[in-house]
Amino acid sequence: MIRFINVTKIYHPDVRALNKINLHIKPGEFVSVVGQSGTGKTTLIKSLIGEERIDEGKIVVGDWDITDIRKNEIPVLRRQIGVIFQDFKLLPKKTLRENVAFALQVCGQTRQKIRSIVPQVLKIVGLEGKMDRYPSEVSGGEQQRTAIARALVHRPKILLADEPTGNLDSINAEEIIEMLLRINKFGTTVVLVTHNREIVNRLKRRVITIENGRIVSDQAVGKYLL
Repeated sequence: MIRFINVTKIYHPDVRALNKINLHIKPGEFVSVVGQSGTGKTTLIKSLIGEERIDEGKIVVGDWDITDIRKNEIPVLRRQIGVIFQDFKLLPKKTLRENVAFALQVCGQTRQKIRSIVPQVLKIVGLEGKMDRYPSEVSGGEQQRTAIARALVHRPKILLADEPTGNLDSINAEEIIEMLLRINKFGTTVVLVTHNREIVNRLKRRVITIENGRIVSDQAVGKYLL
């Protein structure tokens, strides 16, 4: 599903954010990526969604070598990889329904398809009764669930969750992780980037630890080692 082959990313003048990374994530896996701030986790994610160009190596998603992906191909890639961020990135003047619909509108989907898909994904995340509220009218956990719904509208094969619980209390954080686990059970590959030691240890799933741009640990049933 995802392969990094000898991937190196250098920021001027000589900071190696990624240093000869070799990584294989199989279809349907749930993988946690952990490491201190500035160790390369964000660069790993950005290179996977085409936001950063690597300097050496190769990145393959499915059968698609995205190493030298063209700008006009990036939207196609982003429809295969759903992304959830720590700060939700919702549009404050749009309702939850409109926020999710917007992800389809920018891709040119028909109104009929949007009206069909949006209620479905909002129901998956348990927000079918709050679709017409604005982000400021719901909790942080509900905002993050809206962001998950938005990431699911294209039925992606891969879901990247970059610190999705960073702005949430423990109860809401647990709900978000349970939701990611349910999505994973449907066959979606989930890559979770997190600092949350308790969540990683409780998951008992594969854990990849990055330090100074290198993978220093890759445990099939892992723990947060840092």
